[in-house]
Amino acid sequence: MTTADPRPARSKARLLEAATALLRAGGPSAVTVDAVVRASSVARATLYRHFPSGNDLLAAAFHALIPPAPLPPEGGTVRDRLIAALDGFADLIAEAPISLAATSWLALGGGLDASWWSKGERSAESDAVRTLRERVAEQYAAPFEAVFDSPDAAETLGDVDRIQAVALLLGPIVLGKLSTLTDFDYRATARLAVDGFLATRGQGGAFSATNTGSAGA
Repeated sequence: MTTADPRPARSKARLLEAATALLRAGGPSAVTVDAVVRASSVARATLYRHFPSGNDLLAAAFHALIPPAPLPPEGGTVRDRLIAALDGFADLIAEAPISLAATSWLALGGGLDASWWSKGERSAESDAVRTLRERVAEQYAAPFEAVFDSPDAAETLGDVDRIQAVALLLGPIVLGKLSTLTDFDYRATARLAVDGFLATRGQGGAFSATNTGSAGA
C-alpha cells in the first residue's frame, strides 16, 4: 500500500508556523517572503507552491491566530447576556488584538502591493481570504446571534436589525481599543452601550435605572 508523502504537509506547517509567529510579533508588515523563508527553513519555491500569493499566507496566519468567539452564558436576562458578550469582546480585544488587526486588514481590502510578493499580479479575492472574512464575521456575530435568537429576546426586542445592533453594541468597545487610552473602562462602556441599545428598543427603564452607577464603575 502506497502512503502519502508527509513532506509537503510538514513544509506547509513550518511555513504557517513561521508566518503566525512573525504576524504575532510584528503585524502584517513583518510577514515578508524573506522573513518567512528564513524562519521556516523552507525553500522559496516551496512557499509559492503552498501559498500562491501574499494574501493567502497572511489570511492563513490570521485564521490560525484568531481565537473562538466569546459566547455569552445561556441563562440570564437579555441585558445580562449582552453585557457578558461585550465583556467577552473587551477581554478578547485586550488580550488578543489579532482579531482587530485581521478586521482592519480585511477592511483595507486585504491587499498588498504587488512588489511585496515576487510572483504575478494581485488577483481576485482568494478562497483563503474569503474564509478569513467569514471567520471574522462569524466571530463578531456569533455572541449576539446567540442572544437575539433566544425566545426572551424575540419577545422583548422584536425584530432586530442584526448588523445595526452589532454596530451599536460593539462599536464603543472597538473605539476604546483604537483610542489607545490606558484608562479606558471597557466594562462601564459595555454597560452603557447595552443600556443605550435597549433604550432604542423601548427598554428605557433599564437605561434610566443603571446609567448612573455604570458610568462610574
